[in-house]
Amino acid sequence: MLRIQNLHKAFGKNEILKGVNLDVNKGDVVVIIGPSGSGKTTFLRCLDFMESADQGTMEFDGIKTPLSHAHKKTILKIRRKTGFVFQSFNLFNNKTALENVMEGLVTARKIPKEQARQIAENALKDVGLFDRKDFYPSQLSGGQQQRVGIARAVAANPDVVFFDEPTSALDPELVGEVLSVIKKLAKEGMTMIIVTHEMAFAEEVASHVVFMDGGVVVEEGSAREIFNNPKEERTKKFLQRTLNRIEYII
Repeated sequence: MLRIQNLHKAFGKNEILKGVNLDVNKGDVVVIIGPSGSGKTTFLRCLDFMESADQGTMEFDGIKTPLSHAHKKTILKIRRKTGFVFQSFNLFNNKTALENVMEGLVTARKIPKEQARQIAENALKDVGLFDRKDFYPSQLSGGQQQRVGIARAVAANPDVVFFDEPTSALDPELVGEVLSVIKKLAKEGMTMIIVTHEMAFAEEVASHVVFMDGGVVVEEGSAREIFNNPKEERTKKFLQRTLNRIEYII
């Protein structure tokens, strides 16, 4: 479904990604873990063309393109097949929850307004926020805002959804409600690539785990393989430091 080969990205002389490869099959929940600065977010942003890669190719649902100079029409085709959930919500403050979810459907996908409204209302129901559809972001908690962000990302039924540390901007007591929604999407078969520091969540929800460090994939495998029997010393050290098995509420 999605294949990334030899992705390189540098900012000036600082090489962030050093030839990253990734294969994603339909229904996979790929969780990318690793220390801060390892290139995880940059990798995700390159996949959605928010950053232009210096080198590499993407094959996605029959579309093959260089990541460094993809045509605008190709980028638009790919973005119509994807959804993106940001760290910091990225909602329009002057629009209600419903309007935030409708915006991309109407402007980017040219869906008629009434049809977009129905899709957006169903998406908000799915994340448990239909009763807040007329609330503005300032009237919602951080967890609720992020759930609106998830509703916006999944409203048009994309082939794959990218999550960039979706709980990093939340107070600890709000993390569980967002992870619960993502877990529900995983059970429903949504294909996802998730960058996260929530190790217990990653271990539970992932069908495939990728450990990155220093701009490369150090090790990858099933959640059981990576969390219970990592082969690389760098992976072992990272997990020893971070896997404190803090429970979260689902």
